[in-house]
Amino acid sequence: MSVLAPRSLFGRMVWVLLAGLVVAQLLSMAIHRHERSQMLARSNSLMAAQRIRDRDKWLDAADFASRQTLIERLNEPDFAIAFAPGNSQSATGDWQDEVVYPFLRSTLQALLGPEFPFRILTSGPQSSFIKVQVRLRDGAWVNMNIQQADETEAWPSHLMVQLLILIISVLGLSLVAVRWVTNPLIQLANAADELGKDMHREPLDETGPLEVRRAAHAFNTMQARLVSYIQDRTRLLAAISHDLKTPITRLRLRTELLDDQRLRDKFEKDLDDMESMVLATLDFMHGVEQQESVQPVDIMALLESLQADAQDMGREVNIVGTALRPYSGKPMALKRCISNLIDNAIQYGQRATIEIQDGADQLTLVICDQGPGIPDAQLEQVFEPFYRLEGSRSRDSGGTGLGLSIARNIAQAHGGSLTLKNASNGGLKAVLTLPRH
Repeated sequence: MSVLAPRSLFGRMVWVLLAGLVVAQLLSMAIHRHERSQMLARSNSLMAAQRIRDRDKWLDAADFASRQTLIERLNEPDFAIAFAPGNSQSATGDWQDEVVYPFLRSTLQALLGPEFPFRILTSGPQSSFIKVQVRLRDGAWVNMNIQQADETEAWPSHLMVQLLILIISVLGLSLVAVRWVTNPLIQLANAADELGKDMHREPLDETGPLEVRRAAHAFNTMQARLVSYIQDRTRLLAAISHDLKTPITRLRLRTELLDDQRLRDKFEKDLDDMESMVLATLDFMHGVEQQESVQPVDIMALLESLQADAQDMGREVNIVGTALRPYSGKPMALKRCISNLIDNAIQYGQRATIEIQDGADQLTLVICDQGPGIPDAQLEQVFEPFYRLEGSRSRDSGGTGLGLSIARNIAQAHGGSLTLKNASNGGLKAVLTLPRH
């Protein structure tokens, strides 16, 4: 059942309502059909009983000589009358006396009374005829073969039209009601999705039913708390990083006073690392706080600009493929993201190749290098701030461990993703996927 059920809440509610409506209508139709059959059976039995009574009394009042003539006049295709052979009660052939047609039996008893005994004979449940034998007051038995009316005739067309109109009306109202109920949930889901891209988005309207207003208010409160928490943390880290620059500068000056050249070189190296980390942290905090407007970005022009900058520094950057049209995003953030990935590829893999895969739904940039790659178990850990690998990707080779973190944050802020994977022929691939809205 879970496989057949729709995935969305709207589809499932419509599916349940439609299934319930169909089942209810089928049960209603079955009950109506049964009651209609019962009514038809009673009506047919009453009409047959009245015809039997009338013909029995006419024959009983007539003399023996005129009865045969009267029978010929009373005979009808669906109501044949004949005297029993030998003027005696008989049940020949397959005809059997059964306790059937209870309503017909009780009606005949009420209409004929005790002075006209009768029997109801049938040749089987599927027979279209029943035989009623009535004894006249002079002892003669009369056979009356009655054709049963078809009680399973087709349903009236107007009834089917009414049922169809009812189903369409109820289904239409159900669709409107379900959409009305689920629309606030859709808005809440969209707001939650947008929250990951823009923490400062407009709050939800706290309107509608009580439950919807409470959910919107809770969401807006959560958003305000998250913004406040991130801003406080950002300001704190930025302040600490900024304040560290002063003691680092003092330590650098004091290092110059050391007489031991070897010890001075070690101090200067540690201070360079500390200063690099502080500057990278400030840069990272600046990127978190920066609010840049979304606008069309010429991806090819951006990549060619980064390629030219790299070539001016003696670095090799190749571009494969073409972006079909501009991408709606934050220009400076995208430039920073791609620049970090290019720098990472050149730093650890000598050269960078940018493969462009553009489509209707998303833009994908794959930055490849010729480096040693990364162990599969650590492909996600390298996105953690200040995380470094051993060997060729250690601190000795440069970097602070924030470049990939910054790049992934920018990708996620655009609703996209950034993943790493090792190439089959060696090297590392950074796959930047940006959705087109």
